[in-house]
Amino acid sequence: QGQLVESGGGSAQAGGSLRLSCSAARYTYTSSCIGWFRQAPGKEREGVASIYPGADGTNYHDSVKGRFTISKDDDKNTVYLQMNSLKPEDTAVYYCAATGVVETLPCALQSDRYEYWGQGTQVTVSS
Repeated sequence: QGQLVESGGGSAQAGGSLRLSCSAARYTYTSSCIGWFRQAPGKEREGVASIYPGADGTNYHDSVKGRFTISKDDDKNTVYLQMNSLKPEDTAVYYCAATGVVETLPCALQSDRYEYWGQGTQVTVSS
């Protein structure tokens, strides 16, 4: 319960794309909000996007609206973050997290609502 494994980070040029994946244990996947967060050096962790696999609602930080898309694959218990039109300011360590329970919808973007965290994956965008 609670185990999250991220993959898909790497490097891209500005304007390019990357896709991150977050695989969750089945119980965690079906009972949680799943969120993507990022933390750049010297900055606080911020919520990027969130989704509740049991419904269709999503939530995005204003800075990524129109560029990032969060989606899910119920057969694989996996949540994806498709990142398009990348900017150098998107450079950060990206974390997948799960709340463990669903309290409100749409799913929050505040990190203190999330109980389980992945190990993080680096995304670097060069200009």
